[in-house]
This record gives sequence, structure tokens and C-alpha cells, in this order.
Amino acid sequence: MAPEEDSRMFAGLRDKLKGTNLYDAKIGAIHFKNKIGKFGNLINSNHRHDEEHEQATDEKRNRIAESHRFNSFAPERDGNKVKWYVDGQDYFYAVSVALEKAKETIYIEDWWLSPELFLRRPPFYNQEYRLDQILKRRAEAGVKIYIIVYKEVAAAVSCNSAHTKHALHALCPEGTPGYGNIVVLRHPDHNVFENAGDMTFYWAHHEKFIVIDYEIAFIGGLDLCFGRWDSRQHPCADVHPAGIQNEMFPGQDFNNNRIMDFHSIDDWKSNELSKADYGRMPWHDVAMCLIGDCVYDIAEHFVLRWNFVKRDKYKRSDKVEWLTMTGREGENEDLIAVQRPKHPVGGYTNHPLSPLENRSWAKGQQGTVHAQVVRSSADWSSGILTEHSIQNAYIEVIENAQHFVYIENQFFITATGENQAPIHNTIGRAIVNACVKASKESRKFRVIIVIPAVPGFAGDLRDDAATGTRAIMDYQYKSIHRGEHSIFEQIKAQGVDPKQYIFIFNLRSYDRLNKTSAMEQQEEKSGVKYQDVQRAEAEEIMAEGVHSTTDQRPTLGDDTAEKEKERLIEAKRKFEAQRSEVGLDKEVTSTDSIAATAMLNGGKVSEQSWDGDLEEEKDNFVQEELYIHGKLLIVDDRIVICGSSNINDRSQLGVHDSELSIVMEDYNTIDSTMDGQPFKAGHHAATLRRLLWREHLGLLPAQQLDASEDPNAQPVDVCPNDIMEGPEYEFVADPMSDQVWDMWTGNADTNTQIFRHLFRADPDNNIRTFDDYDAFLPRHKKFRQGHLHDPFMPAEEVRQKLDQIKGHLVWMPLDYLCDAPMAEKGLQVNAYTESIYT
Repeated sequence: MAPEEDSRMFAGLRDKLKGTNLYDAKIGAIHFKNKIGKFGNLINSNHRHDEEHEQATDEKRNRIAESHRFNSFAPERDGNKVKWYVDGQDYFYAVSVALEKAKETIYIEDWWLSPELFLRRPPFYNQEYRLDQILKRRAEAGVKIYIIVYKEVAAAVSCNSAHTKHALHALCPEGTPGYGNIVVLRHPDHNVFENAGDMTFYWAHHEKFIVIDYEIAFIGGLDLCFGRWDSRQHPCADVHPAGIQNEMFPGQDFNNNRIMDFHSIDDWKSNELSKADYGRMPWHDVAMCLIGDCVYDIAEHFVLRWNFVKRDKYKRSDKVEWLTMTGREGENEDLIAVQRPKHPVGGYTNHPLSPLENRSWAKGQQGTVHAQVVRSSADWSSGILTEHSIQNAYIEVIENAQHFVYIENQFFITATGENQAPIHNTIGRAIVNACVKASKESRKFRVIIVIPAVPGFAGDLRDDAATGTRAIMDYQYKSIHRGEHSIFEQIKAQGVDPKQYIFIFNLRSYDRLNKTSAMEQQEEKSGVKYQDVQRAEAEEIMAEGVHSTTDQRPTLGDDTAEKEKERLIEAKRKFEAQRSEVGLDKEVTSTDSIAATAMLNGGKVSEQSWDGDLEEEKDNFVQEELYIHGKLLIVDDRIVICGSSNINDRSQLGVHDSELSIVMEDYNTIDSTMDGQPFKAGHHAATLRRLLWREHLGLLPAQQLDASEDPNAQPVDVCPNDIMEGPEYEFVADPMSDQVWDMWTGNADTNTQIFRHLFRADPDNNIRTFDDYDAFLPRHKKFRQGHLHDPFMPAEEVRQKLDQIKGHLVWMPLDYLCDAPMAEKGLQVNAYTESIYT
């Protein structure tokens, strides 16, 4: 028989066998063989880059990156319209508006996603704007929703991505509208049998972005999760004698990680602090919304990640499809990791679902911002060779700074060269070079860095459990000024005084728990603690979906859960029944939060009414570090970098955590001044910096809860930012003004002293050793975290001291534990684990 006849015969036989059990068994055996084959990856870490077609794709990607600034996968793009958001209230409201308008597709990438997050507040009056309910409505309307979340190592991180996946998949069960329209992928895989050679335990997917209909995108530091919603006054208190329905932070959304970390996220009760006893940890963050060509680049990164996760974990799942993309078809589909195996499982869907040219940005420039998407990504996270274009961007932008560098970041761990192992990113060297160059050229120049007082989550920093947090702090101090290779010492070595150029701050907030004597009587008469009323309220507005552990809607067959729910409802009824008995049916004179008193026109603490004895009020004053989570760089009021990337090796090296950021320069300039001289500032950078500085200085009014009329709480396609012009806007216009700097440092001086005097807020410069710690902040049950330290200080004196606090700035304590070993080597910190902390 001729070869061609033989081939035709077997081809015909294969066609006849298709669809039979025998053929299905054969394909199943092939897939099983490929599963077993993954154990070979244990001895071939280059397995994604060793075949000829893989090397060709790598070379193609390299050529593209080399042709772009910062060696990014994405080009520079003109004509983007970009809007900034400061803090969660504005951002989440804008996201809710944009999601509701989705018509075709939604992409969401998050480190942590909480389905029960309320995007508008107060939650009781905005239950339809809970994230899962919005996504459910869009899925039922036919919108395809694709979500990628980090699959955590449960022993180390508490974000419970399994709950995220199951709760969202359960929204539209089989047989109901929207079924199959929400797909959640988790990565990396921890299944030894499936992925023995590719398991990653140390590193995380850390991106935070959304793409809707290929029309609009959000990018920044805010995950769609618990603990992130906040307003610019940053309240710590959430006690409401006038009615629990007024609370802002239900269930686990009320959190203070310095006291109790998140855990068992699928059960909102398990991590609940009593709001009547403690304040929350406020949260400061920054994000962007954009329309323009950069939307395509953000979408391309998502599609690459989706297809890589499909290949890495879901290759044999018919519930997960491959995504193709207009502009990346044919010979270029390898750039987004599309594979076409001989026996594919799952279909191929091209995006966007309607023609790309129909997008508004595809028809012409929408704005004036020149922008470029940059990332940290590598083999484990995206299946590509290492890209660290975020670090490249930071270094180049900082080294070219002429007037100032302003940084807000969750971490600050960086090196000045090759002598600070295990730290390897060299953003620190760029700061050294910029300061030394300014000195040699006799230029006025400042580097202003705003980072958290405690850059990780811990209880008492003296405890062994806080060793990891102290390790992070130790690396930060070594990056800044401890040791000959630190930034300060490297500047000194060139005959320049670093203290004339580099200034480092934290943020801190205070409040008053509105636990009045009438509310305490209500607790006593009803026999119900306010904490149980909290739980009942959370059960009422968060229960549906929050307990879901499978992809089906939770049933009511769990007697234990039902009995607990009934108990809580009855407790709330008893509590409310005593309202009139204790006089709470009348107007409550004391406000539920006094955080606004640190802001513009917010009044004085000493003038705030209190429903009871002022001596009792003292027990309710609280403070906490204002946690800085944004990842922001502003240089010379012209260039902004914003995204998910921290300043540490995890975010900057590319081979560790995966990140996505955007570099922006507005070609629309405004007339401004720089150190008193005329200066053309970029509108986007300058207005963002001015709003941030006014917030930190207390030169902005407190926000109202109803954001429906706030232009800054709308997506960029609705309206531009309201820059809130006025005398305060003009006052901070010149970032190098002596008057501004005097207020900045003066506020930090006063605020630091008051927080030390009233609360013994730690960390502090008076704590140089662990013995100093015990003297400064004795361990005793009578000292509750965040409360007043001296119970005998007269009430009026406390009020008058708090009157002096303006804004949230405090100095970073650079002498903290300078004479003590901050993180001794041991099981937690050693040669094998130290890279986790850097």
C-alpha cells in the first residue's frame, strides 16, 4: 500500500472514531500522560523557553521591549484621558458606576477580592451596591466577567481566594440567567500532581486593575477587598448610638491589623473586633481611571495572564476558554500566550466582542496625557522572560528629577549598589545620584517619602510573632540610613548632607468612639453587648453569599448557622427595644466620629459635644497609624507613576511578585511656580500632588458620605477631576515654597509630639532598645492598644491637646530600635526566608 493511501486510511479511521468512547479514552490518556510529564519540570526550570517556537516568541518579545522606553512590553501612548482618585470612597464609587455600565466584558485582576465589599456607603442603605450584587446583575445581563486572583498560601496569607471563587461562581447557578458568565481563576497552583515543577510559594500576583469593555480601565493600589474603603478624614470610629444601620464598616470590613489580622474570610464573624472597644486602622491609597490607547495595553496584560493560567493550571478544563485578541491574531497570538494544542480543551473567544475600532479612544485622542504601561513579570507569573520595566521607570524618572521627588509607598526597601544583599533593586542609588547632582549644581532639591509607621501587620512589635514585621522595618532602616551602604551614608560619602535633601514621614489619625453612657445603659438593660448588635447587622446585610464554600448557592440546612442567626436577630431586637428607655429615641448630641476636626473647617475637639461626662469621654479617644498603601511617585509636578508596585525587591525585580503600573506625563500644562520662579507644571501631576498635600496638611474639608454629586467619585468618561480650587489650592501650588515647607514640617512636629504625649504612639524615637520599649509603653492590661496612655490627665487638657493636631503628618522615627537587634536570625528570618521580607 502506498504511504499516501495508508495515511488516508488512518485519517478516515480517526474521523470515524471521533465522538466514541474509545477516542475519548485515548484523548484522556494523552492528557494524563501530560500531567505526569510535568514532574520533568523539576529538573528543567527552563521548560517554557527551551523549544524552538518558544525561543522565537521570547526573541519577538525582546525585540518589542527593546524598541520601547524602559524596556516595557507596551509602547508610549499619546492622548490618554486620565483621572486620579485619592482614598477608597471616591475610587469604589467610580468603579460601581463604571461596572453598572458594562455591556460586553469585565476583566478584574486582584491580589484579594472580597465579594461582599460595599462600593457605596453606608452599607445598610446601599445593599444593591455590594460588589457581588453588581457583578451578578451584569452577568445576568449577558456581560462576560473574567477574574484572576492570587491563590495564597493559606498558612501565610488570609485572603481566602477559594471563598472568592466559590462565592462568585454561586451567584448564577446552572439554570439561572447569567450561568457561566462569571469565571474566576486562581494562581499559582499548589497541586503537586498537576504542577510539581512550577509551584510558587513565596511570590504573589499583586496587580490591581479593571478593564471594562476595552473602553475604560482602572489601575492603582486598591484591591476590591475588605479594609480599603476610606474617606479623606480617615475615621477610626464606627459606633452609632442613633442606630446600627448607620455603620460604615460591617463585619470584617472593620479591621485593625495591629490588633487582629484577617482570617477565615468566608466567616465574617471570626475576625471581628468590638467597635465599642477599639478603633479601626484607616487606609490611604491612590488609583487612576483612564480612557485611551493604554486601555488596550492593560487588557493585553490581562489576556496574557489569563492564557498563561489556562495553560499552567486549567489546560484540561472545558470551563475555561482561551482568549484571543484583536491586534494579536495569527503569527502574533503567541505574544498573549495563545496555544493551539492538537487536542484542545475549552474554546477560543476573540476579544473585544465587538469591533475594536468602535471604542472612543480608537477614533481619536481623548485626552492630553502621554502614558506608558510598565510591569514586573516573569516566567512563574506570566510565562515570559523577566521584565522589570517598573524598576527601570522609577530609576530613570528619579535620576532625571530637577526639583523634587515625592513618594508614597507601602514599603521602602532598596539598595544603592551590589553590597546590600539580600536587597537588589537600585532605586536607592537613583535617589543618591539625584541628591548629589543637585548639591553639585547648587539646586534646591527635596526627596519627600511618606510610608507607614509599621509597614506590615502585627500586634505588639515586641512579640516573637512580629519578627517578620521587624525584619521589614530593619531592611527599611538599612536602606535609608543605617550602615555604610545606606542612602544617607552614600550621600555623606560624597561630601553632601543627606538631611538637607531627604525627609521621611508617616501618617496618623485620631478619633473618638461614640460609646455614650446612654448606649452603655442600653447594653446593661438589654443584656446585649454592642458587639452582638454589630454581628446581627453584618448577618443581615452580608449573609447571602458570604458563607458560600462551594459553587452552589448556600442552603439553609445548617442548623447551627441558622440558630446563630436567630440568636443574633433576637439580640438586636432586645437591644433596640431599650432605645427609648435610655433616651436614645431622641437626637444623639455627640457625633459618631470626630476625625473631621483634623481637617479644614472641621471645628475643634474641645468644641465637640459629648453625651455624658467628659471624664468618661477620655476612655473613648483612640489613635492609629494611617496605613499608606498607595504606590505613587510624583516628580517635578510633571511625571506620575502609579500602580500596584511597592518599593522593594518583591515588586521591582520582576522575578518575584507580579505588578502593573502606569507612567503618566500630562502635555496640558498649567502656569505655576517652583521655588518662587515661573514654572509649567503638568495638570495631572500638579493637581494630584496639591490635593494629596492638602489632605495630609488638613487643608481639605471632610468628605460627605453621599458621593453621588462628587465629580471625583465618577469615572473619567463622566467628568474630569474637581481640583477644589481656593486659597488652600493656591497655598500648596509651589512644592518648594518655604511657607509650605514650614507648615509641612511644623504640622509633623506638633502632631508627633501630641500623639506621643497623649497615646504613647509607637514606633517612636524614644524607643532605642527593647528596655526603652517597656519604659515608654508598659505591657499592662489597663493600657489598651490605641487608647490614651494617662487615664488621670484632665479631660479638658486632652481635648485642648487634640485641638493642636492638623492633618495626619508625623515624622518617621529614624532612631526606633537603633540600639537593638530588630530581627534576629532564626526560624522566621534566615538565609532561606529573608527574600520574602525584601
